Amino acid sequence: MYDIEKYYNASTIGEAVHLLKEHPQARVICGGSDVLIKIREGKFAGTSLVCIRDIREIQGVIKMDSGDIYIGAATTFSHITSDPVIRQYIPVLAEAVDQVGGPQVRNIGTIGGNVCNGAVSADSAPTLFSLNAMLRTSDGAGGRMIPIRDFYRGPGKVDLQPGEILTHIVIPGKDYEGYQGHYIKYSMRNAMDIATLSCSVVSKVNQEKRLLEDVRITFGVAAPVPLRCNETEQELKGMPIGEALFEKTAQLVRQEIHPRDSWRASRDFRLQIGGEIAERALRRSVELAGGGQS
Repeated sequence: MYDIEKYYNASTIGEAVHLLKEHPQARVICGGSDVLIKIREGKFAGTSLVCIRDIREIQGVIKMDSGDIYIGAATTFSHITSDPVIRQYIPVLAEAVDQVGGPQVRNIGTIGGNVCNGAVSADSAPTLFSLNAMLRTSDGAGGRMIPIRDFYRGPGKVDLQPGEILTHIVIPGKDYEGYQGHYIKYSMRNAMDIATLSCSVVSKVNQEKRLLEDVRITFGVAAPVPLRCNETEQELKGMPIGEALFEKTAQLVRQEIHPRDSWRASRDFRLQIGGEIAERALRRSVELAGGGQS
């Protein structure tokens, strides 16, 4: 049983913004894989909903002439996994969202919902952080372009103002061109489980000199919000490709991440796993970038 007061269906961004300003207590719904569960559990009981599922402007993936890739907030995980632009230019994102739930969830769940939910375990978040994603919002008066690192305010809290909706996730061309990435999700079950810890690594390799030219490492469930390992990244940049690089990666991330104890796993276990999956993700991203060991 779903206790919903009123349901509004928007067909344009402008209409959605107008409805949210007219009904400030209403919640946005698209796929419903998060919101409907919370309503059924009684957390959002009696709420009104503004549905953005039918807004064509925020669906699909487009590569601009500038090289920037725009991903509509209402684009489903299944669409992203199979989209030719994503698969050619940022396959690590397809790899990440393909680990969300099961096929039914991926067919209705959207990347915008995954981001706006503010969950530190969201599978898309670490990769979007490592790709330096920007978030395009609309409020009927121009909107904002927000770095994803500034969007997450705490567990379940994001920087969306009243009457504002997320319309697009933007991956700047300069932040994916020449890079390769790999995402690893560690969970207690092999399928249909949220992450106990996750890590997305994006790297650029100088093949001629066999050096790690650039690297970005982001963890999920290692802090209250997705955590970029900035200190580790700075230490690793410029290192020769080899075992010393990978061993140092594991060592450094264990000093930088801040996992907590929970019923899913202890802090010490997460620290051990964190070093391991960061090392493995970097190895794979380096291999994909053409920096496999001689």
